[in-house]
Amino acid sequence: MSSVADKLAQKSARTPSAKQVRLKLVYIDFWSALKLAFLLSVVLGIVMVVVTFLVWTVIASTGIFEQVNQLFQDVAGEGSGFALESIVGLPQVMGFAVIVALLNVVVVTVLGAITAMLYNLSVRLTGGLLVGFTNH
Repeated sequence: MSSVADKLAQKSARTPSAKQVRLKLVYIDFWSALKLAFLLSVVLGIVMVVVTFLVWTVIASTGIFEQVNQLFQDVAGEGSGFALESIVGLPQVMGFAVIVALLNVVVVTVLGAITAMLYNLSVRLTGGLLVGFTNH
């Protein structure tokens, strides 16, 4: 004799068949793509500024700036009065990194919007992108 619990255990022991669904991506919302591109570009800008700071800190702590400055003074002569720190000091490098990050935010946001718009236009010719999903 088999109990109800045994029958339920046998039913749950069977592996369900994988169901596949095929969908077409026929539209990307312009404002959603714009917002997503903006957020990703802001994150990339923050990462770029932090990485710039870390790389500058490592280079400064290893003494590479002093060695390059000494090499330049050896080649140009002691009386040249040139200091490498005036060009690649931390404020100058971080200012440049922030300006590049801000420009990157604008460019990536615009490119994301243009990409969504071009995809929506190309869907009229191609019919969309066929995407398959399954439940495993």
